[in-house]
Formats: sequence, structure tokens, C-alpha cells
Amino acid sequence: MRILGLDYGSVTVGVAVSDALRVTAQPLETITRKDENKLRQTCARIEQLIAEYEVESIVLGYPKNMNDSVGERAKKTEEFKAMLERRTGLPVTLWDERLTTVAAERVLMESGVRRENRKAVIDQVAAALILQGYLDSLS
Repeated sequence: MRILGLDYGSVTVGVAVSDALRVTAQPLETITRKDENKLRQTCARIEQLIAEYEVESIVLGYPKNMNDSVGERAKKTEEFKAMLERRTGLPVTLWDERLTTVAAERVLMESGVRRENRKAVIDQVAAALILQGYLDSLS
């Protein structure tokens, strides 16, 4: 069974999925919403992906501050985690995501992705980095 990786932002959610053996993470898509608090369609899309990829657990990026404190964004992530657990019935693991967006930007630059094209995929690459970190910790 697969694991879904999520990079939860104020208007986007980057999505990645593991392979069936839980060795590698692949970027999947970026879910966009018009308003930060409009999560119904976002959750519905996540539920579709869970069914389609036969996901049995979720790893959610946890944006702690660099000094290890929990700020506003991390609190919103905790609320999103609780909502996902209620809606999907799956376990959701919070995973430290500090600097993953910076790392995703670097990966895309080194891959030769043009600046104007990076915005469309950076969240899903960040989700893949979050998920890959989690997968690596399992082995």
C-alpha cells in the first residue's frame, strides 16, 4: 500500500505518492483553492487520490519555525491534520518540512526548469521531498 505526501499551503496543497514498495516518492499534482478556508474541494480531491492510489497513510509537512517553535502556519497544519484524519479515517503523520521549499526550488533550478514554470510544480516537488524524507526514515 502507498503513502500520500502533502505540502499544505495557504492556497495550494502539493501532493506526492510513494511507490507500492515505499521506497521512492513521486510528485503527483498541486491542488489549488481560491480561499485559504475553502477546504471542501481540496479534501474531496485528496479522498479521490487516496482511493485511486490505494493509500493507507498520509505524511503531512509540518512547517515549524527554524527555532523549533510552532507558529501560525504550523497550527493551521495541525487543524488540517485533524480534518484529514476525520474525513479519511487514515493515520496522518506530521513530518518536519523546514527548508523543503528551498530544496525544491534548488532541484528545479538544477533540473533546468524555467523560472516561470517552477511555480506550477514547486509544491508537488516539496511534497515529494517531505515524503521521501519520511520513507528514508522507515528503512
